[in-house]
Amino acid sequence: MEIDQRIVKFLKRHHVLTLATATADGAPYCANAFYAYDAESNRLIFTSDDATNHSQQMLSNHRVAASVVLETRIVGKVQGLQICGTAERGDQADRKAYIRRFPYAAAIGELHLWHIEPDLLKYTDNTLGFGKKLIWRS
Repeated sequence: MEIDQRIVKFLKRHHVLTLATATADGAPYCANAFYAYDAESNRLIFTSDDATNHSQQMLSNHRVAASVVLETRIVGKVQGLQICGTAERGDQADRKAYIRRFPYAAAIGELHLWHIEPDLLKYTDNTLGFGKKLIWRS
């Protein structure tokens, strides 16, 4: 199933996601990260040092959730995306996509890249009608 281009456009306009991870026994944690979206591979790419709590959780439990939202107080403009998927270590293609989105990241040195391969994208967009949802599943 092809991803609705309104979802793709939303992901490309934003750059911060909230990542939700859990330990193997289910203890939850969340963190924010800058991301780059690669529409060709349908991956959300982000960096996270191996010492962080969420990286340690992703190493033992690859299932994650995330969200990207437009902050607004105007109900008619509310937009947000809920994501479920699998987190994996990033590769060279991910590095290229991330540097293309955030060129200054190349100066950081070693990037500890991860990507999320979504299996569910649930986009709420009140500009299409109150509570209107577009859902994509892999």
